Amino acid sequence: MQTRHLVDPQLRDLLDVWPPLELTVESLPLVREQSRLEFLAAMPAESPFSDVEVSELSIDGPAGAGALRILVIRPGSRSASAAPGLLWVHGGGYVLGSADQDSLQVQQLVHEIGCIGVVVDYRLAPETPHPGPVEDCYAALRWLFAQAEDLGVDARRIAVAGASAGGGLAAALCLLARDRAEVSVAFQLLIYPMLDDRTVVHADPHPFAGEFVWTADSNRFGWAALLGQEPGGPGVSPYASPARAETLAGLPPTYLDVGTLDLFVEEDLEYARRLVRSGVPVELHVYPGAFHGYQQAVESDAAGTHHRNVVSALLRALSVA
Repeated sequence: MQTRHLVDPQLRDLLDVWPPLELTVESLPLVREQSRLEFLAAMPAESPFSDVEVSELSIDGPAGAGALRILVIRPGSRSASAAPGLLWVHGGGYVLGSADQDSLQVQQLVHEIGCIGVVVDYRLAPETPHPGPVEDCYAALRWLFAQAEDLGVDARRIAVAGASAGGGLAAALCLLARDRAEVSVAFQLLIYPMLDDRTVVHADPHPFAGEFVWTADSNRFGWAALLGQEPGGPGVSPYASPARAETLAGLPPTYLDVGTLDLFVEEDLEYARRLVRSGVPVELHVYPGAFHGYQQAVESDAAGTHHRNVVSALLRALSVA
């Protein structure tokens, strides 16, 4: 596969500095540590959003009392009226990442939208396979609803969001919330979500997608780690692989975006099609020449358009425009 000629010219420089990712059971600890060090090196000494407060809490979760770490990100000055809530799920192929890596991104959304954000530090696979990660996210969602009044959150206006594996977990979480009928999610925001383990074994893989950043090999590793078995087989829960859900009816209004060179492009487009077919309002954006993680090229037109679209979608969906 040679697809560099298809890459948006404004995104090509990012490819030159993006470190290659080779995931194996043996390499995973080192990759995690390298990712942590890269994150720390890139973090500014002070947040650029001085009007936003970040606090760290330990709440009850499936692993026990006080076992689930979350970040609560809120405007520094509390509004007289309740604000919308945003539960954010970080990415990392189900095997990498932390709540901290997405803190600045959520701080920016809190700064621009005036919402109150909660970022969940769910347990990672393979140490914690399905259903552990999604149940951690569900515990955080229930906590957000239970604490809504104390936090100043309008429980009628809570969105669930995430990118990549975080988008996959966000989609799974919305399925779980729909089926358990304990809490009601107002909106789901899915950024190039990781939705379908069967992409790993597709008989006719996309000839122009998945060369960069998150590849077919990484995808197989991530899914196998989450499922505890080879992906693509029978009996996989839709709360692990949302594309496996028999029906998408009753899910909240949805924003979804993906690049044309992203490994997930076809599974994401199919999920959007099924949502529309199920009567779910969907806003879909497909960015030409964009690969997985394209918005890290922050000066590119694609990244700017992506951010404006995300903010606009959240403002409209949560009725705070």
